[in-house]
Amino acid sequence: MTAAENVCYTLINVPMDSEPPSEISLKNDLKGDVKLKTEALKKVIIMILNGEKLPGLLMTIIRFVLPLQDHTIKKLLLVFWEIVPKTTPDGRLLQEMILVCDAYRKDLQHPNEFIRGSTLRFLCKLKEAELLEPLMPAIRACLEHRHSYVRRNAVLAIYTIYRNFEHLIPDAPELIHDFLVNEKDASCKRNAFMMLIHADQDRALDYLSTCIDQVQTFGDILQLVIVELIYKVCHANPSERARFIRCIYNLLQSSSPAVKYEAAGTLVTLSSAPTAIKAAAQCYIDLIIKESDNNVKLIVLDRLIELKEHPSHERVLQDLVMDILRVLSTPDLEVRKKTLQLALDLVSSRNVEELVIVLKKEVIKTNNVTEHEDTDKYRQLLVRTLHSCSVRFPDMAANVIPVLMEFLSDNNEAAAADVLEFVREAIQRFDNLRPLIVEKMLEVFHAIKSVKIYRGALWILGEYCSTKEDIQSVMTEVRRSLGEIPIVESEIKKEAGELKPEEEVSVGPAQKLVTEMGTYATQSALSSSRPAKKEEDRPPLRGFLLDGDFFVAASLATTLTKIALRYVSLVQEKKKQNSFNAEAMLLMATILHLGKSSLPKKPITDDDVDRISLCLKVLSECSPLMNDIFNKECRQSLSHMLSAKLEEEKLSQKKESEKRNVIIQPDDPISFMQLTAKNEMSSKEDQFQLSLLAAMGNTQRKEAADPLASKLNKVVTQLTGFSDPVYAEAYVHVNQYDIVLDVLVVNQTSDTLQNCTLELATLGDLKLVEKPSPLTLAPHDFANIKANVKVASTENGIIFGNVVYDVSGAASDRNCVVLSDIHIDIMDYIQPASCTDAEFRQMWAEFEWENKVTVNTNIIDLNEYLQHILKSTNMKCLTPEKALSGYCGFMAANLYARSIFGEDALANVSIEKPIHLGPEAPVTGHIRIRAKSQGMALSLGDKINLSQKKTSL
Repeated sequence: MTAAENVCYTLINVPMDSEPPSEISLKNDLKGDVKLKTEALKKVIIMILNGEKLPGLLMTIIRFVLPLQDHTIKKLLLVFWEIVPKTTPDGRLLQEMILVCDAYRKDLQHPNEFIRGSTLRFLCKLKEAELLEPLMPAIRACLEHRHSYVRRNAVLAIYTIYRNFEHLIPDAPELIHDFLVNEKDASCKRNAFMMLIHADQDRALDYLSTCIDQVQTFGDILQLVIVELIYKVCHANPSERARFIRCIYNLLQSSSPAVKYEAAGTLVTLSSAPTAIKAAAQCYIDLIIKESDNNVKLIVLDRLIELKEHPSHERVLQDLVMDILRVLSTPDLEVRKKTLQLALDLVSSRNVEELVIVLKKEVIKTNNVTEHEDTDKYRQLLVRTLHSCSVRFPDMAANVIPVLMEFLSDNNEAAAADVLEFVREAIQRFDNLRPLIVEKMLEVFHAIKSVKIYRGALWILGEYCSTKEDIQSVMTEVRRSLGEIPIVESEIKKEAGELKPEEEVSVGPAQKLVTEMGTYATQSALSSSRPAKKEEDRPPLRGFLLDGDFFVAASLATTLTKIALRYVSLVQEKKKQNSFNAEAMLLMATILHLGKSSLPKKPITDDDVDRISLCLKVLSECSPLMNDIFNKECRQSLSHMLSAKLEEEKLSQKKESEKRNVIIQPDDPISFMQLTAKNEMSSKEDQFQLSLLAAMGNTQRKEAADPLASKLNKVVTQLTGFSDPVYAEAYVHVNQYDIVLDVLVVNQTSDTLQNCTLELATLGDLKLVEKPSPLTLAPHDFANIKANVKVASTENGIIFGNVVYDVSGAASDRNCVVLSDIHIDIMDYIQPASCTDAEFRQMWAEFEWENKVTVNTNIIDLNEYLQHILKSTNMKCLTPEKALSGYCGFMAANLYARSIFGEDALANVSIEKPIHLGPEAPVTGHIRIRAKSQGMALSLGDKINLSQKKTSL
C-alpha cells in the first residue's frame, strides 16, 4: 500500500464495493458546500486509486476546491495531487498544473505552520521539475521560518529536489551547511546533517570537525546520524579512523541506549585494539543490565557472543566475566541461560574461582526465593554450569560438591538428578574427594525424597564405600530408611493396632497363610481395606516399597551385595562376616516377602525378583568370580563411559575452536592497504545497510551470491489456468513470522475489469493480516498485489481463495475465478537444534502428541536412510556417530529440532534391514514423532511420508 493509500484510507470512509458515482454527479458535488465537496473529493481519490481516469474533473477541482482554506480539504488535495496524472499521454505537463503550482506557492507562504510543513512534505513526492522550479524561492524562504516543523520539512524538500533535480538548486549543500551551523533545533539539525552525509560528505565532515568535542551534548537523533557518518567514512577510508575514534569513545557515554548500542558496534568494526573491545563489551553489558526489555537484552547478548567468537577478542572478554555475571539479576530464564553459557565459554584458570563463588551464591539464593515456575529450571542451569566448571577445573570440585549435595534432597527431581550425575562423575575421577563425597552423601541420604535420586545415591554408596566404618554407616542408614523388619508382619500389626474398638468386633477370624517364600503370614479379614495411616510417618525406603516401586529394591540388593562382599574382605573375624551377610540377606528376603504379599499397591515384577534372588545366591556362595564382577567390573564400565563422554566433549570443543580460528591457506592473496583501491578497502559488509535491509524484510542471505539463488529461480505457484479470463500466479516469500504473497494478476480479456479483488482465506494456524484492495484492470493489463499472512505456529498451512471482478458496462453479477491452493511447508520454520539426553527423555515423557510413521522406502542402507530423513526434515541426530557406526542389521537414533517459535520436535527412528529377504530388501521399521502441538506432530509426519522414497536422478 502506498503512502497516498495509507493517508486516504484514514481520511476516507467510502464503502469500497458501492456503485461508483458518475462524472457529472461528482462535478455537481464539487460545486456544492464544503461537506459535499469533501465527500466528492474522497470518492474521486478512491476511483483514481482503483484505476479510473477522470480528466474532466481536473479544472472543476482547481476552480471550486483548490481555493478553499479548510484543513481537511487541503489534506485530501495533497493526496489527490500526488496520485492524479499530471502529464499528457506524450509526456508533456498539463497546462492546468500551472494553476496548481501557483496555489502551492501561496501555501508555502501561508501563516499557518502546519499548511506550510505538509505542503513541503508533498513537494518531496513530486517528480516534475517544471512544477518545482517556480516554487524554489518559497522553499528556500521556509528555511528561515520561526517554527521547527516548517524548517525540518524544508530541509527534506531541498534534499529530495537536489537528489532528483540537482540543476534546480545546485548550491543546496552549501545552503544546508550554513543552515546547520546556525540551527538550534535537534530535529532540524539531524535532517540537515543527514542530507550532507548523502549529498556532500566532505561538508558533513567539516561540520563534524568543528563540533567534535561537543558531540556528547547533542540530541540522540543527531548522535545516531553522526555514528552512521563515522562508520561509513571509516569503512570507505580506513585512514580516517584515528581522526574519529575518540568521538565514538565519547558517544559510548551517551544517555541514549540506541546511541550507545550503535557506537559500541561501530567501535568494534573500526578497531580491534583490546581497549576498544573492552570499552564496547562494557557498554553492551551496561545496556543489558539497564534495559528492561528482554528482547533488547537478548539482542545485545548476541552481540557479545559474536565478539567472543573472534579469537583475538576472547581474551579481552575473559577479564569481563564477572561483569557479565551481573546479568543474572534478570529474572528471564532465556537471558540467564545465554549469560551462563557465555560465562562458561569465557571461563579460564584466572577467573574460575570467582565464577564458582558467584554461582554458589546464586544457587543458595534459589533456595531462599519463593518458588516460581522458572526457579527450578534456573537452579538446574546453575548446577550444570558448576558441573562443567568442576570437570574442566578439578581444583574447584572440592568447593562445589558440599553446596551441590544439599540439593539431592530437593523437591525438583531434575536439579537433583543433575547433581547426582555430577557427584557420580566427581567421585570416579577425583580419588582425593571420595571420603568427602561419601560423608556428605551419608548426611543427606535420609532426606532424599525422590525414588530415582534414592536409587542413584544407593549405587554411589555401594560402589565407593571402602572403609569398614563407611560400610557400617551405609547399613545403618538402610536399616533406618527401611524401618522395622520383617516388613509384612510389622505392617499387619500396625494396621491391626490402629483399628478402633468398635471396629475390632467385626474383624473376622485370622487365618494363617503360607507365602511363596515358605513363611507364615497372618492376615485379617479387614487387611484389604486397611485405614489410611499418615504415610509421612513411614521411612522413605519403606514408603517406596509400599507404593510398589520395587526397582529401588533391586538397586538396594545390589548395593547390599557389594558392601557385604567388601566387608568380608576387610574384616577377618568369621562371626562378624556371617553376621553382616545374614543381615543383608534378611533385608533382601523381607523385601521379597513384601513383594509377594498383598500389602504394596503394585506387586513386585519378575525382573526384580530375579535380581534380588541372584544377590541372595551370590552372598550365600561368596565366589571370587562374583566378587570381581560386583566390585571391579561395574566401576570399570563407569570409567569407560565417562572416558568416552569426555573424549566426545573434547572433540566437539576442538571442532568449535577450529571453526573460530581464522585459517589462511598458503596460496591466499595478501592485501596491502597502501596498494588497495578505495572501493576494495571494505573487507566487511556495510552493517547499517544490512540493518536497513533486515528491517525492510530484504535480508540477503550468503547463498544469494550464487546467481542461481535469485528470486526468479524460486518456484512460482500458478493459481489459475492460461485460458482463464484472469491469469494469476504467486511468488511465496516466507519470512520469520509472516508470509508475503506477491500475486501477479493479468487481465486476458478485451474488457476493462472493475473492482478486481483478490479474496484469500487460510487453513491452519495462519491469519490474513489485511484484505488486498480492489483494482481496475484495463484490457490485457496486469498488476501486482501483495498480501501478508501472519504465522503463529509451526504446522503445514493452506492458503486458498478466488479473484472476483465486474466487467465494465455489463449488467450481470460479479464474475469469479477460483484459485489453486498454496501449500505452506513446515520446513520453512524448522531448524536443527541440540539438547542433552536427559532433556530429550524429559520432553519425550511430557509431550502428549505422538505420530507413528511406518517406514516405506526404496532405500536399502540403514545409514543412508537416516541421512535422507535428516535432510528431508531439517532435524539433527542426537545419537553420536560412534553409536551408529558398524553394521548389525538394525539402528535406533534420536532426532531433535526447534521451530523459530520455540516449539520442540522430537523423533525416534527405529529401523532394521530384513536380511532374510535378501541384500536388496528395503529398510523397514517405524519413526515416532512427538511434539507439544498436534499440528506440528502431524505436519512432520506428513513431511516424512512424502519424502521417504529416494527419487532416482
